[in-house]
Amino acid sequence: MISTKNFLAAILLALFSLSTLAVGNPSAVKGGTFKYNLGQGPTTLNPLSSTDAYASSVQAYIIEGLADRDADTYEWQPVLASSWEISKDGTTYTFTIRDGVKWHDGKPLTVDDVKFSFDAIVDPDNKYKTAHQKPYYENIKSAEIIGKNKIQFVAKKKYFKNFDVVAGLAVLPKHIYENPSKKQKKKLNKTLIGTGPYILGKYKRGKNLTLKRNKDWWGTKDPKRAGENNFGKILMRFVKDGTVAIQRLQKGDLDFNSFSVEEYKKKTNGPKWGKTVFKVKTQNKAATGYGFIGWNLKNELFKEKEVRLALYHLLDRDKMIKKFRFGMSLPATGPIYRQSIYANSDVKPIMYNPKKALELLRKLGWKDSDRDGILDKTVNGKKMNMSFTILEPNKEFVKYLTIYKEDARKVGVDINIKFVEWNTFIKKLDERSFQAVRLAWSGGSIDWDPKQIWHSASAGAAGSNFISYKNPAVDKLIDEARITLDQKKRVKILQKVYKMIADDVPYVFFFNEKYRFYGHTKRMSREKDTYKFQVGLNYWWIKK
Repeated sequence: MISTKNFLAAILLALFSLSTLAVGNPSAVKGGTFKYNLGQGPTTLNPLSSTDAYASSVQAYIIEGLADRDADTYEWQPVLASSWEISKDGTTYTFTIRDGVKWHDGKPLTVDDVKFSFDAIVDPDNKYKTAHQKPYYENIKSAEIIGKNKIQFVAKKKYFKNFDVVAGLAVLPKHIYENPSKKQKKKLNKTLIGTGPYILGKYKRGKNLTLKRNKDWWGTKDPKRAGENNFGKILMRFVKDGTVAIQRLQKGDLDFNSFSVEEYKKKTNGPKWGKTVFKVKTQNKAATGYGFIGWNLKNELFKEKEVRLALYHLLDRDKMIKKFRFGMSLPATGPIYRQSIYANSDVKPIMYNPKKALELLRKLGWKDSDRDGILDKTVNGKKMNMSFTILEPNKEFVKYLTIYKEDARKVGVDINIKFVEWNTFIKKLDERSFQAVRLAWSGGSIDWDPKQIWHSASAGAAGSNFISYKNPAVDKLIDEARITLDQKKRVKILQKVYKMIADDVPYVFFFNEKYRFYGHTKRMSREKDTYKFQVGLNYWWIKK
């Protein structure tokens, strides 16, 4: 019989062994060109001012932080910092910067680069157009160099994500980004210098970009990183149309492509599937995003909550899930995915109910006074029609909005759908020049901090709260949650926030996904379909 003492020792040894194991296959073949569909070209590659997921996907291969997350344990592990210390009160974080790291232009990484990267984000004059990042770093008081390779971050107060914020800081070369000329600023939109495993090669706007393996990457000498970043090159194509992307995957012009539920079920069949190209349906614990229609709350039409609720009741998500998603999605209920511990299970989906929608609108004085089939109302002495335009940046999603438009028209609500190219779309968001927008948020962190999107402080200067949602009670609870280090207590606070936001109906929330879908060619190798917290493309390799 094993003693309790020996049993605990064995458990601790096992945990230690697991934590030091490298993720990925150390024997993976190096080399070859991996052809990946980014979907669309980034608006800008400048890591200080960029806001879209396309740019983030490119930057992830080139720009590094002080630490990153293990794909299986979600624990922080060293990157540009070789080690760190956290003060007992949890407000001071001291990082030792790794020796021998070089920027892609050959210059050495220094602790000054780390300090600059922080200072640029929090610059009070928004010199580097970093307004969208500021909410994350507002609780960090300073970043001070305390030695040749040491930097210390000091927090203003306790915040449950203080360490996450500084550990994940994207470190940029000070000599390139600090004081660029006007000509250099334009160049920074399409160039990128980092310390990461890949170097930006050719960038053909509107078509593709190439990443080349960085032979001098520090990680090649780190046993923990032995199974990572195996490709010799990565060719990122910009194939917007899902059907075209699948065709190119079948031809071998792409090696990997993510699928929607509909694409997985309806467009990945034929003689090549299961032989030269394969499809995968999998699940992991990573945070998932959601699509939404966001109302410009400064627009007179959407100021009343009951109007927004009525418009929500005109969205037939059951029909959409059955028709386009084969029952494999859930109707979203609020501002984070339903499977999250922060989601409030008391909040139920607002379902399609045109009768209820019409009742709500009529109580507010909306009626078809001129019998043109569109509801109207006199506001401030002027006739206002229940008519508005939804901006849509993704042609694939127009069919969902078309169902919405047709159902809404039956009760006298006139919806126009306007497809807008991504760059123009982002500009309109920043300028707040829209009535309604259809967009999606990616999953983000497993530990939810709603401030970036839902706090009133994020509503100005191109912040992510572009619909101008403001609720003082929500602000107060978000602020309280941020300084609550106990996760169980924080969950209770944020579940209240979830319900309050859902009750305010600032968005029409679409779906939460149960699964992840992707396809790959026969020449790709991987350990498994997914790791616990990510699919793990950076651990894949190409067969000889």
